[in-house]
Amino acid sequence: MMMELTTPKKLPASVGKWGMILTAVGVIMGGAAFAVDPHRAFFGYLWMYMFLVSIGVGSLALVALEYLVGANWSTPFRRVPEFLAGIILLLVILVIPLLFGMHDLFHWTHAEAVAEDPILKSKEPYLNTTFFIARTGVILLIWLIFYYLFTRNSRKQDISKDPALTASSIKYSAIFAILFILTISFTAIDWMMSLEPHWFSTMFGVYYFAGTLVAAISISAFISVSLNEGGFFGFKVDDEKYYSFGTLMFAFNVFWTYIGFSQYMLIWYADIPEETFWFMNRMEGSWVYFSIGLLFVHFIIPFLMLLPRSSKVNPNLILYMSAWLIYAHAYDLYWIIMPTYFKDGFVFSWNELGFLVLAFGIIALVFNYMASRFNIVPVGDPKLQRGLYFHLN
Repeated sequence: MMMELTTPKKLPASVGKWGMILTAVGVIMGGAAFAVDPHRAFFGYLWMYMFLVSIGVGSLALVALEYLVGANWSTPFRRVPEFLAGIILLLVILVIPLLFGMHDLFHWTHAEAVAEDPILKSKEPYLNTTFFIARTGVILLIWLIFYYLFTRNSRKQDISKDPALTASSIKYSAIFAILFILTISFTAIDWMMSLEPHWFSTMFGVYYFAGTLVAAISISAFISVSLNEGGFFGFKVDDEKYYSFGTLMFAFNVFWTYIGFSQYMLIWYADIPEETFWFMNRMEGSWVYFSIGLLFVHFIIPFLMLLPRSSKVNPNLILYMSAWLIYAHAYDLYWIIMPTYFKDGFVFSWNELGFLVLAFGIIALVFNYMASRFNIVPVGDPKLQRGLYFHLN
């Protein structure tokens, strides 16, 4: 028996209004931050940019993952990460201020510092402005190409209902899975690890990759559950469908914890000064409290809350924990980026808050724009009905 899909409801106008309000407030606060202290503002802007990279590129990875593993349960909700992946289009523009701010962000862009520092001199073939910008351009181009390929096939299928388009997207997914891991890792190394060019970690790229998956599945869960509970999809699935969201949030977060602990444990055990100083900087002054807080915010609380099966099918708890994990990822990125600027201790004020407000405004605007132009449900996907009737054994 086929489930009859009704016409999806339009998103409330408040989504677009709140997006515009948050964006406007974020732009004003961000502009004020640059006027007051440009050097500090570039670090706050980088924090926002890396958060948006996680949401946009991570969402595209979730789309590819569904195609690659042949998942059915997520098909009714797939347009949510597809729409969020539209942030990739803005990353090309948002990266421009960072390219102009490289001298403020990166010690290795200072010629006199490279000339006097043998470590920076040895890393110059990789850490130089020309190669850095070229890598950034290539990575953004790869993301744009695969965003176009996935969304083109998905939207074509709404009209043609051609299953060959799904087969084509599966092939793209196999390629993108490899490129996603590489590009997201190099992005983390270039934009965050090189803030401290003397430090190195072979696990840092994987660490950011894990956090990206946590952020992407969490925001997709938050929006999907909100839309389903509000009846905006044109169908209403039961709470059992939320179990997979809860399980993936739990699993990805445990994976992030495992990578984070492994990175810390290996560096602590080896006790090499070139590696340990990065963590030592985050265990001094008021940063020590922020670092301890990361353990509770990003692992202990989510672990305990999402562990029971009952919590994974509770829509209110899924909404709460997805919002919590989005906050946890922003917290983690702040812990990675900002100690390079605030070396003496943890500081958070309106200067940084404005960029976080801007990030959420951009997310709301992108999602509202996409939802107003395209079907919020992939009506032509041959897996849609199986997804609607999906039940756990």
